[in-house]
Amino acid sequence: MSDPDWIDAALVSARPRAMAALLRYFRDLDTAEEAYQDACLRALKSWPDKGPPRDPTAWLILVGRNSGVDAGRRRSRQTALPSDEVLTDLAAGLDDAETALAERLDGADYRDDILRLLFVCCHPDLPATQQIALALRIVSGLSVRQIARAFLVGESAMEQRITRAKARVAKGDTPFEAPSPTERAERLLTVMAMVYLVFNEGYSAGGVEADARRPLCHEALRLSRLLLRLFPAEPEVMGLTALMLLQHARTPARQDADGLIVLLEDQDRGLWDAAMIAEGLALIDKAMRHRQPGPYQVQAAIAALHGRAERAEDTDWAQIDHLYAALERMTPSPVVSLNRAVAVSKVAGPQAALDMIAPLEERLAGYFHFHGLRGALNLQLGRDEAAREAFHQAIALAGGAAEAAHIRQHLDRLQAEGEKNRAAVSEG
Repeated sequence: MSDPDWIDAALVSARPRAMAALLRYFRDLDTAEEAYQDACLRALKSWPDKGPPRDPTAWLILVGRNSGVDAGRRRSRQTALPSDEVLTDLAAGLDDAETALAERLDGADYRDDILRLLFVCCHPDLPATQQIALALRIVSGLSVRQIARAFLVGESAMEQRITRAKARVAKGDTPFEAPSPTERAERLLTVMAMVYLVFNEGYSAGGVEADARRPLCHEALRLSRLLLRLFPAEPEVMGLTALMLLQHARTPARQDADGLIVLLEDQDRGLWDAAMIAEGLALIDKAMRHRQPGPYQVQAAIAALHGRAERAEDTDWAQIDHLYAALERMTPSPVVSLNRAVAVSKVAGPQAALDMIAPLEERLAGYFHFHGLRGALNLQLGRDEAAREAFHQAIALAGGAAEAAHIRQHLDRLQAEGEKNRAAVSEG
């Protein structure tokens, strides 16, 4: 591995812990970020010649802390400052005692620091899009250009979005003391929800957007693995990580060569990532041994049943139905019920599924997937006109070109079959 490669890997790996420690020290996102960036610049100058320090994270924390303090002094003009070379030499010469000191200062609070940093990004006053953008910038270290590309907006617009998010956090009453066990549990749930939002921003993209947004899935998995290191015995964190692994494993088969959506039952399972599926299955099995079921574990268990089925016809739809029923009890939602209806259609037929989703129509009238499923079920029953009406409603609500193209395929087939039938009647 070349110098730039190992240095970049070290800086990426150290960022969450170093940023979290600097945030606790300075209690300001901008100051912590500037201090960390300055420490990174000094690492790029020092490490290629002197080699990596024993503990790169401790090195970055101490250099960042010195840099932030010195920047504050410079602004207040209180004292003369040492040169960059002096600070870099001082940091590069950290001996074992200083490294141990950094670990005592920051290692004891490592979990709370990281959780605090993530929680700041999940500030309840921020809309979901700003939470995601802030987490990707502050915790993951993605550039504004990378985040803007993923969200398909201009760099200046994304810069403004992140700046507004930081300003709102700064105005809020953000706690910096170590959270109580109850607060920690509440924060963890909020953070997991944000991580899954990041994942879905990438996973739900189709067509030309898919390649641009796929890095969001990778970042969500990286954040989830970080949570797993912080909370190795928490089954819901295992469930969240397993869920994303099992879903992301199917990515290579979810679109055809033309960028059109390929439904789960039609996917080439040979394209699924076997290693990722194996990791997800092992994680959900481990989580379920704790016998503390939660929504992420149940969703992961559903994904696991798909992952274990070598062929679509081998899928245990009855068990999936039972799991969705459990999820309905845990987190009642019309969308969960809609998803359960797919399993019901496989077990009890399309009419049973239609009867199940009928009461959901008012609440899901503006939801693309409701009308798409309604159209597919009517199509299975041979009710072409009802299917056509549902598909027209779905295509009007499509969230992207890929979704619209998928529904257009159904409408085109219906039109072709209608014309064929009319021609046959005319000839008769």
